[in-house]
Amino acid sequence: MTSQLSASTDDPAAAICRRPGCSQPLPAPGRGRTRQFCSDDCARRYHNDARLPAPAIQAGRAADDPLDSLDTLTRQAAVLIRTAREQAASLDPARVRAQIAEAEAARRRAEAAAVTAGARAAEAEAETQALSEAFTAARDAAGAAETAARQAVGAAQATQDELARLHRESATQITAMQAKASQEITAARQDAARHARERDDALTAARETTRSAETEITRARQAETDARAETGRVRDDAARERDALQAHHQAQFDTARALTDAERARAERAEAHLDTERADRRHLTSQLTPPATPAGNNQATTGKRTRNPTSQP
Repeated sequence: MTSQLSASTDDPAAAICRRPGCSQPLPAPGRGRTRQFCSDDCARRYHNDARLPAPAIQAGRAADDPLDSLDTLTRQAAVLIRTAREQAASLDPARVRAQIAEAEAARRRAEAAAVTAGARAAEAEAETQALSEAFTAARDAAGAAETAARQAVGAAQATQDELARLHRESATQITAMQAKASQEITAARQDAARHARERDDALTAARETTRSAETEITRARQAETDARAETGRVRDDAARERDALQAHHQAQFDTARALTDAERARAERAEAHLDTERADRRHLTSQLTPPATPAGNNQATTGKRTRNPTSQP
């Protein structure tokens, strides 16, 4: 009955290895907790895959890069959440209640069988009592017959032989009935003891199932709480990293703007200085250039300049 109870409480979906990508069936269940992996190698690989490696240091990036830390924390939170969901799905309270209900039904069936065996034992004892009374009555009848035979001294030998045969037949029948009653009583007691053992086994299995289910539920709730705390911590770290990066970028942007404004002011000052120099050159050029003259005077001046080139300023 214990094996039937264990087989009835098994989940068809839990008969496959828990490691993703492995579809091997689980081995036959034994004592202790229910197996979740087909072998120790699958269990080791599952836990190794769930364990996150240290972030690699890329060229040109520091080991404590906030983006790498944020990526690592995010993947770790995803693994913890997936594990908590799997444990919560495998430990559904409805399924646990169904297992407890089946164990309770098995216990009630065992108690009913024990009650039936007790009734049969009582019936066998009643039959034995009736047979004993019949044997006593037969003995009394035989004694009465023997008394009548003693009183009837003149009875024939045939009557004595008949009485002896009746006595032997009665004794044989009584012995057979007593042996049969003893066998029935022994069988009834053995059935009652066997049903009592089955009832105790069913109660023990139900208690163990309830205890393990409560332990697993507590563990799943603790894992879910840890996953939620880890997720909140990851979110807080991400918010702090985001604020730090935003402040850093804003500072760089303000610095670039200040440098741009300084370069613009410097360019404006250089342009003003250049305009001032151009105005000075125009003024000097206007002072060095002679005033305009008529054409004849211009030709005479040109000829004079040709004749005396050293007179030019």
